Amino acid sequence: MPVVLGQAVFVRTRYIALPEPEGVRSGTVGNGPALRLLILGDSSAAGVGVTTQADALLGQLIAGLAGHMTVHYDLVAQTGAKTADVLEWLEDMAATDYDVVITALGVNDVTKGVSLRRWLGQQNALFDGIQNRFRARQIVVSGLPPVGQFPLLPHPLRWVLGRQAARFDRHLRKLVATRPGCTAVEFDLRLDESNMSEDGFHPGPVVYAVWAEKIIDIVLSAPELLDAGQAAP
Repeated sequence: MPVVLGQAVFVRTRYIALPEPEGVRSGTVGNGPALRLLILGDSSAAGVGVTTQADALLGQLIAGLAGHMTVHYDLVAQTGAKTADVLEWLEDMAATDYDVVITALGVNDVTKGVSLRRWLGQQNALFDGIQNRFRARQIVVSGLPPVGQFPLLPHPLRWVLGRQAARFDRHLRKLVATRPGCTAVEFDLRLDESNMSEDGFHPGPVVYAVWAEKIIDIVLSAPELLDAGQAAP
């Protein structure tokens, strides 16, 4: 434990704090049936690790969907956000209807020492809030990345946080499997210096592209999400 705590302090001293990328977070792109899309989450949802939203999850996602539908999108995300923070955000957000809501949360809960039981309760409450407030037809849950592969983290800190993140992710997938209208993203790309950002902690463009493609496949495999008669909001 003293070694891990010492490494945690050391990591903070050499961590490169990257800004959230520039670019619009709300808009409309594409042609065809309307799809109302919301992304909620932490720095990875915000796109930290790239310089513009075009290379982040949002930009690559809407670029891939725009050839199939008209996407009305919103991104609500912030660096450092935990699940409890997003639950508070929901209380102030307008009760707008969305077809798909994508969540990306959990890493900050792990690094900030939130217990698994408390976090699962918060995730369950988050899904309830999304379905009740936004009448979401589908919640796409991104889960936790393989933190044990983050280049920034030295051993044994990488091993400790990696095991905890994997534990959170396993239980999250079990929770998602019990909830109608929720789908977990299957992510199997190995992370290393070649595809992570310069801080060694956030995705690079290639990782965001793979993540976006996984979500695109989920959306396009569910034609019931598309309402050709839906007027643009």
